[in-house]
Amino acid sequence: AQAALATIRYSSDLGDAVANADLVIEAVPENLDLKRDIYTRLGELAPAKTIFATNSSTLLPSDLVGYTGRPQKFLALHFANHVWVNNTAEVMGTTQTDPAVYQAVVDFATAIGMVPIELKKEKAGYVLNSLLVPLLDAAAELLVDGIADPETIDKTWRIGTGSPKGPFEIFDIVGLNTAYNISSVSGPKQQEFAAYLKKNYLDQGKLGIATGEGCYRY
Repeated sequence: AQAALATIRYSSDLGDAVANADLVIEAVPENLDLKRDIYTRLGELAPAKTIFATNSSTLLPSDLVGYTGRPQKFLALHFANHVWVNNTAEVMGTTQTDPAVYQAVVDFATAIGMVPIELKKEKAGYVLNSLLVPLLDAAAELLVDGIADPETIDKTWRIGTGSPKGPFEIFDIVGLNTAYNISSVSGPKQQEFAAYLKKNYLDQGKLGIATGEGCYRY
């Protein structure tokens, strides 16, 4: 572990960070304009060999590919939360992604101990979030409609399904700021949930596990 840690370095200079990179995995917040700006800069700074992969959980690669400057070397590589335990890596290309690049990223995911989940075409939410988001949306609706509190909703899901985590525990893991960003640009009910999150959590600095308190205290 110490040897691995010794090979990691940080940089606040994007050009320095990608100067000799084989693969860049982008994980900036779920903001389309921000991501497009990052890729415009990356495309100018990274060498021609560099593969770009977005870790976006909601945006499609085709929303970003036109800003990369290298459509054949761009795709999505999406990790689950708690990736050291839930070790899926979803790989999703566009119609322009070079099959050899796609395979290289699948091989990379395998090499770092992930289970590559290969998608045959683009789908917002990939496989994992296509299954997870309807659960989270349903939980949010139960809350904002005053049907039940987070503890009751989570307890019901855990007991009824055997799942180790309820939806609001999952929200805390994902981060309430991420949940807010996604909900605020979704449908009317999700936007109502976003307003609830802002008033009851974000404005009080409660972002989930990352800050020690969200829907629950840690």
